[in-house]
Amino acid sequence: MTASLAVLVAVLTTAFVSMAVYAARGGVRDKDAEKKGSQLLLGAGDFLVHWFLWAIGPAERLSLRLGATPDHFNAGGLLLGLFSGLLIASGRVEAGGWAIALAGVCDILDGRVARARKVASPYGKFIDATLDRFVETFAFLGFAWYLRGTPYGAPLAGAALAASLLVSYAQARGETVDVSGSGGLMQRAERLVLTCLACLFDAPLARWQGWSEGTVITGVLWVIAVGAFLTAAHRTLWIARRLREREGPTPPV
Repeated sequence: MTASLAVLVAVLTTAFVSMAVYAARGGVRDKDAEKKGSQLLLGAGDFLVHWFLWAIGPAERLSLRLGATPDHFNAGGLLLGLFSGLLIASGRVEAGGWAIALAGVCDILDGRVARARKVASPYGKFIDATLDRFVETFAFLGFAWYLRGTPYGAPLAGAALAASLLVSYAQARGETVDVSGSGGLMQRAERLVLTCLACLFDAPLARWQGWSEGTVITGVLWVIAVGAFLTAAHRTLWIARRLREREGPTPPV
């Protein structure tokens, strides 16, 4: 067993044990996540959402005691996102996957710390959403470079990036006209989890199945590209329908 695989097995074992502990303690749902309406896989993965927030609770409480601010986590998430792209592009995809995971933790903690400190603001919302797009862009550019020697790797990474940005753009434009366009199958959380898992499991599964490295990543990019395009289309149509209903029927010509 390689060192990287041993680390992955240890982390997964710890995660499964903590899930059992969380469930045994009643699986209490996180109130902040409930208020925000946080979901994973249209609600099918809600257990994982609330378990993960419970699991990182000690880190959140320690951050508050140490005086960490949302800007600290925003900066940390941005740097980790940049590192993830560089690591993936250089072929160190497993390390890139861990960087994606840590960037995701920073993304969660910046909002939770802001709400705990009661400093949530339009500035924070803007910075958080914008830096998330930077982080995603870094990762997908890393995938494009890493897969540049395969027939469809780079275009596929570009399609996944474009579709991901369209999902966020549709929501942002909807909010400018006072229509919430959130929801859908391939949101930020789903994309982050998929890219992280693709990086962590690509090499082990490739060795096990005799595939070439990058096969799992390529498959996941297909899923993200198609799912995100469908999510963006759904959001666009949903917002357009709400706006039509608000404006009333179009007068005859």
